[in-house]
Amino acid sequence: MRVVVADDAVLIREGLVRLLEEFGCEVVATVGDGDALVEAIAEHKPDVSVVDVRMPPSFTDEGLRAAVEARRRVPGAPVLILSQYVEVSYADDLLADARGAVGYLLKDRVVDVDEFMEGLRRVAVGGTVFDPQVVSQLMVRRRKDDPLAQLTPREREVLGLMAEGKSNPAIGRQLVISDGAVEKHIRSIFSKLGLYAEDTDQHRRVLAVLAYLRS
Repeated sequence: MRVVVADDAVLIREGLVRLLEEFGCEVVATVGDGDALVEAIAEHKPDVSVVDVRMPPSFTDEGLRAAVEARRRVPGAPVLILSQYVEVSYADDLLADARGAVGYLLKDRVVDVDEFMEGLRRVAVGGTVFDPQVVSQLMVRRRKDDPLAQLTPREREVLGLMAEGKSNPAIGRQLVISDGAVEKHIRSIFSKLGLYAEDTDQHRRVLAVLAYLRS
């Protein structure tokens, strides 16, 4: 994978570069502010970018805003937010175009390097991966007209685990149900959300997760 790394903290940035290179990635650019991130994505069109939220000059949400702008200039550019903080305002904007290829993980909760790399690969190929704490805070902002209102509690559980990037077997293990039951729940979720079979299952999965995160 060709990767852009955006983080104003030099030690973290260089640590990410070494980690990514150890896993065979090519880091095509490293940047420390939002403007430079937008330009790097526009120039290099990487397979995925790893982006911190808080960067100069105000150290609030520059990384998220830059990611949104980069995806406007390079539609669907894959972005994995990696931060210590959950900033929901521009996270909503990041999800708004329904293209997928987005993720949001919290630095202090990434405890397995292989899982981090798997999440990065998932985003690079158009999927989604979200930390459960990010999901929880996004869900607090539910709209009254909830497109998921017709889902059963179990279907919501399944969809929440899909949002965390879990595979069908992993969902089955966590909920202690069979793979067949997981597939049945997912088919029902697709049907209730109006996501039909002419779309690929992977595309429907991304759209279902995005509907969940925006609801």
